Amino acid sequence: MTHDHDLVLRPTEAQTAAALAPPPGRTGGDLVVETLRSLGATTVFGLPGQHALGLFDAVGRSDLHLVGLRTENNAGFAADAYGRITGEAVPLLLSTGPGALMALPALAEAAAASAPVLAISSQVPVAGLGGGRRGHLHELRDQSASFRDVVKSVHSARTPSQIPSVVAEAWESALTAPHGPVWVEIPEDVLRAETFIPQVTGMDATPHELAPRPELTAVAAHWLSSAERPVIIAGGGVVRSDAAGKLKQLAERLGAPVVTTFGGKGAFPWTHPLSLQSWLEDRHMTDFLEDADVLLVVGSGLGELSSNYHTFFPTGRVVQIDADLGKLESNHPALGIHADARLALQALLETVSEREDPAAPERVRLVLDDIEARLATQDVSLERSLLTSIRSALPARSPSFWDMTILSYWAWSAFDAKHPNTMHSAQGAGGLGYAFPAALGACVAEPGTPVLAVSGDGGAMYSIAELATARQHDLDVTWLIVDDGGYGILREYMTQSFGSATGTELTRPDFAALAESFDVPATTTTPESLAADLKKALATPGPSVVVLPALLKMFAPTHI
Repeated sequence: MTHDHDLVLRPTEAQTAAALAPPPGRTGGDLVVETLRSLGATTVFGLPGQHALGLFDAVGRSDLHLVGLRTENNAGFAADAYGRITGEAVPLLLSTGPGALMALPALAEAAAASAPVLAISSQVPVAGLGGGRRGHLHELRDQSASFRDVVKSVHSARTPSQIPSVVAEAWESALTAPHGPVWVEIPEDVLRAETFIPQVTGMDATPHELAPRPELTAVAAHWLSSAERPVIIAGGGVVRSDAAGKLKQLAERLGAPVVTTFGGKGAFPWTHPLSLQSWLEDRHMTDFLEDADVLLVVGSGLGELSSNYHTFFPTGRVVQIDADLGKLESNHPALGIHADARLALQALLETVSEREDPAAPERVRLVLDDIEARLATQDVSLERSLLTSIRSALPARSPSFWDMTILSYWAWSAFDAKHPNTMHSAQGAGGLGYAFPAALGACVAEPGTPVLAVSGDGGAMYSIAELATARQHDLDVTWLIVDDGGYGILREYMTQSFGSATGTELTRPDFAALAESFDVPATTTTPESLAADLKKALATPGPSVVVLPALLKMFAPTHI
């Protein structure tokens, strides 16, 4: 009688022979590369350092495509964007100590935005681990401790035999909802050590599905089906889980208006009769959401930016769906459903009753008219016209990446992303310098598709070195730099709060001339010629820079 535990897959003669005679000269670095290739990786980002040379040597002997940037933080931003665009785990290769720590801001943004970055760092030799102060170059008392509170999970390999399992475990963690960055570290001598371990093949790292509990979706479906004024808030989780189509089906079945958060841009069609667009920083919208008798929040924690700076207080029932357990009911009591947005929306589609609400489009139109009327009383025609020019120049399917600058703050509320997963910003963690290196990562992810980056002059200075990367790899990126002579949004905030600004005025270069020194064509434009200049730059293969000298301002806040 045969039992299940007796059924063992036995290697073929060829597999046995290959295992007994693995290729000579392989190292721990090769085990990393072979595991990554077996898991499906084709592209890696990063830059070498002394302890990581064994890993980079293995990459150089492989068919992995290495995209080297000029700083570790920018490499992290590029990997973040590659992960957002493709939905794949993307390796970020780093060296020990200062090189690793330089990537922390980028990993914080990846964590906030649920980007699946697989950071693989070298470590000091094994004998130097454990907190002893042996004086190794780049030595930290506990390197992984610096990352543990930022990334999803931390993994370490201290022998070559541990490498395949550790890398696969980290890969699975990065791609299990909610996606996010993970940390792997391997000592220098382990990466350099010659190994007799057979060549790594057939690795499996299947992400866990996070399905909703059916009794919870049944309650949510009942509430939504019987609601008088249901409204949906769609966050970044809808985009990350590729659930925009299911969101649209559910909204139309319920006749429920939809507003997208700044991280959820493009999750719902901008001009749909039920679209409230993204005007979350407006009291008219806040009042509308508070009036909902059932509010469905999908893929959002209703944090600061999604709640009009915590001035939003729902009066009806709230159903909150999120893959991040820590975000459920973190700001408001709700029926919390811990699940991937796509699976939860599918469950609701299977259980809700169709609901007729002919008045819903009119209620949407009225609130958008109120917002328009408020803006019309302010002198913000320049800012709005710039967004119109960018939208007209940018192909509908082209990704755009926005730094923390005034024009981006406008874009969060007022820019039509056209399609899901095409507008990205650093609003998750809020660090400067994101847009241009992230756009480079997107160019690698979608070769042949023009990509736009938008920065202020302050944020641009974080990323100037990557003009060399753009030129070296001939990436199809257009970088729009809005030059207002300083940290414009901080200047505005400080002046409003304290009457004057300190530390916000900046000496800056001639950006066009600087770009030309990297052999990157550059144009200085005006608000009137922006659309034409951008369109020309985006249509021209390779990198380009468009500089717009302009002093912009924000619309009046409604949360104060």
